[in-house]
Amino acid sequence: MPLNVWVLVAAQALAMCTAPFIVFIGSIQGRLLAPAPELATLPVGLVVVGTVLAIKPATWLMERVGRKQVMLLGTLAGMIAGGLGMFASWQSDFVTMCLAAVIGGSGLAVVHQYRFAAMESVASDMAGTAAARVLLGGLVAAWLGPEVAGLGSGTGERFPFLLSWAGLAVVQAMALVVVAVGYRPSGERVAETVVGGGRPMREILGNPLVWTAISGAAIGYAVMSFIMTATPLSMTDMAGHDFDDAKRVIQLHIMAMYLPSLISGWLIRVVGIPLMMTVGLLAYLGCILLAAAGISFHHYLWALILLGVGWNFLFVGGTTLLPQGYRDSERFRVQGLNDIMVFSAQATAALSAGAVLTALGWASLLMVAVPLLVLHALLMAAWLLRRQPAGAGGRPSPR
Repeated sequence: MPLNVWVLVAAQALAMCTAPFIVFIGSIQGRLLAPAPELATLPVGLVVVGTVLAIKPATWLMERVGRKQVMLLGTLAGMIAGGLGMFASWQSDFVTMCLAAVIGGSGLAVVHQYRFAAMESVASDMAGTAAARVLLGGLVAAWLGPEVAGLGSGTGERFPFLLSWAGLAVVQAMALVVVAVGYRPSGERVAETVVGGGRPMREILGNPLVWTAISGAAIGYAVMSFIMTATPLSMTDMAGHDFDDAKRVIQLHIMAMYLPSLISGWLIRVVGIPLMMTVGLLAYLGCILLAAAGISFHHYLWALILLGVGWNFLFVGGTTLLPQGYRDSERFRVQGLNDIMVFSAQATAALSAGAVLTALGWASLLMVAVPLLVLHALLMAAWLLRRQPAGAGGRPSPR
């Protein structure tokens, strides 16, 4: 791997901290500041809203000014989010905390582009490996984000979580330095010209394969976000666990999301996408059954580990399957639709988790996720029943 890839691994490990940081303390601090209990998880949902809103502007800018400049803007957004979070903690201002979450999410939209920059830094036959290396930076972020969040969580803190947000700003500043000093954009392929728009979107969406791919990523993200967002609040406010227990569960959950990437590509080649996505669904089912069975630390821990593994298998499976459903001239439209549906589903789930948890409780919240898993299973069954030897655009059909 060239130096550029390792620079992006380091930058990912630092800049991605915003996600586990706000996932962990967003609902806990939200409960302290929100005017109503059902709004406690709003900051967590707004992180995803910020990501959705920033995806198009970020990629548009990258096409015109290059990736490095936009990467620097992304880390700057993370620093601004940290500063706003400090102000919100100092003033006990829920609205400012929500604004910090939106801006932090906009920085994450840029971080999601790191894997493409890594792929452009290597030969085409190494592109998948380079992308996987960068995504593994999320393992470091999974540990570092909650650790930074815990800096200002002590019971004696005059301004709870103010020091935490300051720590986030420092971490983002470190990411900015890594990108500014280490990243070399000379190998970028920024601008691309697409000739011909391809088939109408209605025809593309008539293929069950496309819906299976989109639902795998979107439903996988929605169920994961729905349960993960509610977990810290359920553990600390409803089950009586302490702050450190909830932090450890979230850390190990996020590590379980990324660690299977070491073997997920191999699994696709060996067992095929359908079986891999089926295992992902079974992992989600195991998560729900285990979490509903009790509220001990180990019930939460192993349920959230299964949740992370299930997310990886569904998301990686759906992402790998999607290109089989479109032609090269259609890729930007289909990928754009996929990203909008994935992050919109995640945002909806995160935004609703607090209200559902408050109104129905933990066990009922878990049951709400079951129909979504059934929907994906039905879409996958429809695809498998209609699967043909060759996929759309002349590509071989996946296993």
